[in-house]
Amino acid sequence: MHSNGKLIIFSAPSGAGKTTIVRHLLRQNLDLEFSVSACSRQKREKETDGKDYYFLTVDKFREKIKNHEFIEWEEVYKGRFYGTLKSEINRIREKGKHAIFDVDVVGGLKIKRKYKKHALTVFIMAPSMEELEKRLKKRSADSSESIKKRLAKAKKEMSFMGKFDIIIINRNLQETYKEAIRVVKEFINS
Repeated sequence: MHSNGKLIIFSAPSGAGKTTIVRHLLRQNLDLEFSVSACSRQKREKETDGKDYYFLTVDKFREKIKNHEFIEWEEVYKGRFYGTLKSEINRIREKGKHAIFDVDVVGGLKIKRKYKKHALTVFIMAPSMEELEKRLKKRSADSSESIKKRLAKAKKEMSFMGKFDIIIINRNLQETYKEAIRVVKEFINS
């Protein structure tokens, strides 16, 4: 059991660029492996079970909650659960790797609470709410109602920002990549 693998947690409001940044970090030679979350929603067309998510039925998800198999979990919408399995972190650490997470703000802080100094929390931010709204409109076929909901959620998520170890403002993706790599390397080598 390789228990000194570290945990690097990226959280951000929708549209801030966190998934793009995490994917970039995984392509660097940093011994990182993506921590696959579990969810109770239906698999989308291009998704792969075990790669994008572990797709579970609501009943199976509830059973795993009851058996304390999650580090953190949340019922995001009624009957729609997301969470991080303990077995996933063990799987990554046994390979001698560091786990990198792309999780929501609350989940990220719960992981940090459990792993303390072995975990680094990074909050990715858009330069402004206006920019966030622009990115959401540009990237998505979401209805304006859905975009409004995401922006309201973003405001709420930003209220947790101060609880994170590091905040990176994603003004320019190339600069953000450099900053993220620097921060991750520093943490891994500490």
